[in-house]
Amino acid sequence: MPMPDREDFREAGRKLFAAECGFIRSVTEIGQLPPPGPHEIAFAGRSNVGKSSLINALTGHKALARISRTPGRTQALNFFALGGALRLVDLPGYGYAAAPREEVGRWTELIQEYLRVRARLLRVFVLVDGRHGLQPADLAALADLDRAAVSYQVVLTKADGVKPGEREQRLTETEAALAKRPAAFPEIIFTSAAKGEGIAELRAAIARLLAERAPSH
Repeated sequence: MPMPDREDFREAGRKLFAAECGFIRSVTEIGQLPPPGPHEIAFAGRSNVGKSSLINALTGHKALARISRTPGRTQALNFFALGGALRLVDLPGYGYAAAPREEVGRWTELIQEYLRVRARLLRVFVLVDGRHGLQPADLAALADLDRAAVSYQVVLTKADGVKPGEREQRLTETEAALAKRPAAFPEIIFTSAAKGEGIAELRAAIARLLAERAPSH
């Protein structure tokens, strides 16, 4: 059976994220992970890159994921159920965090263990501030995902803060940085949670991933 075309995936993405989305639990130790269930996608990124804002925009909920101006406030793996089809996982931000070094180290270990043991994880969406492009902390996170052999895709955020003339350059730079990375999915999506830009495209990408990696029987 042929795969749907791009427009079909946009509609599939709209329907997928129109489902009720609710909080499951916060996980601070690996033994607290929810029992295996639907496939999962995770969102990673530097502190204050806009993970919570993007999750809220995707799901159409203004306060599903908490938004804070203080970097490092997401201090656990936060799990959300999107209907019965998918789980969303908000990972603690990397890079600068308003927390002691030992706490940040504990979150890092928790994330790495989650990546190792979670067989239902389909992909990690790595959010990168589109105004600045890939930074050393982002490159370190990508290297960790490559070593873990976990599929990941870069999402550039805060597109409303990027001048039109700089967008193509940012995309080209990011594509070049990902070209030789073994676990990177090549498509890059520019988004603005504030303006809604790229949200339909990201929903479509997630719907396509679900169709390709978790086909219905």
